[in-house]
Amino acid sequence: MKLDRLVGILVILLGKERVQAKDLAERFGVSTRTILRDVEAINLAGIPIVTFQGEGGGISIAEGYRLDRSVLSGEDMASVLSMLKGIDGAVSSRKHQILIEKLKNSLPSPQREKLEANLNRLVIDFSPWKENDRQKRKLALINRAVDANLELEFSYVDMEGQSTRRKVEPYSLILKTQVWYLYAWCLLRGDYRYFRVSRMNEIALSGATFNPREMQLPQRDSVDGGWNKEGRMVALDLAFDKEMASVVHDAFNDVIETMPDGRLRVSTSLPDCNWMYGFLLSFGPALEVLSPEHVREGVAKSAKAIVKKYDFE
Repeated sequence: MKLDRLVGILVILLGKERVQAKDLAERFGVSTRTILRDVEAINLAGIPIVTFQGEGGGISIAEGYRLDRSVLSGEDMASVLSMLKGIDGAVSSRKHQILIEKLKNSLPSPQREKLEANLNRLVIDFSPWKENDRQKRKLALINRAVDANLELEFSYVDMEGQSTRRKVEPYSLILKTQVWYLYAWCLLRGDYRYFRVSRMNEIALSGATFNPREMQLPQRDSVDGGWNKEGRMVALDLAFDKEMASVVHDAFNDVIETMPDGRLRVSTSLPDCNWMYGFLLSFGPALEVLSPEHVREGVAKSAKAIVKKYDFE
């Protein structure tokens, strides 16, 4: 992933007087162009990188500049390492483990001992409760494609249940609300798209590489795939049996009120699509949709269809 590559490049530059971009590209398994973009990102972060042309040229940190290790306190370093361990739990990679050890070894012995104690104060774990080897394999392949500018192809099931074959140029892996997404240029649609990893099947490298397009990093609030665009969200008024209190608090970040009859009332907004009806039905008879009427009718219709399928009177 880009984060560990940036830190890895910085560690190398701090330890060497000068290094060539092609050597960094070979070491990290990416193109020279990707390394040059990474160097620019380090520059923008405030660490001056200079490039020397000709024989004996290369990349180095500007003369006279020193990265003060005290910039990161023991608590700061513990937070960084906790985050890296969390990423490694979700997208296991030898690179993450090596980076963690490099960061630890950059500290004097007394600080390393204190660091181990601080690591247990903040634990970040992106991995699911249940081990999912299939998802790990998916993420590992996608991550490889993102790092090396490799085209991916896969079958994708959209929110309406329609399946299409896609070929994409992958740019970013995004984790939001415990769900992984791929942000990529879709060759079928001719535009950037978000793809929910769980709905990507038969993922494979197409065998082609691509030159990265000029792009802006995706906005965090748009990772929902366009659900919050005007006309696609619906305001809901829901009532839950009081016995569902723990489930309701886990499922909704909205204001939860207690009604006169003891039930829990939630006002929220969800995407008006098949997924929403499945989500609402998952609460079973403990949920009543108070409004709007078309959603109330839709849930009732689906419930009747379920009863009919099992031949219950």
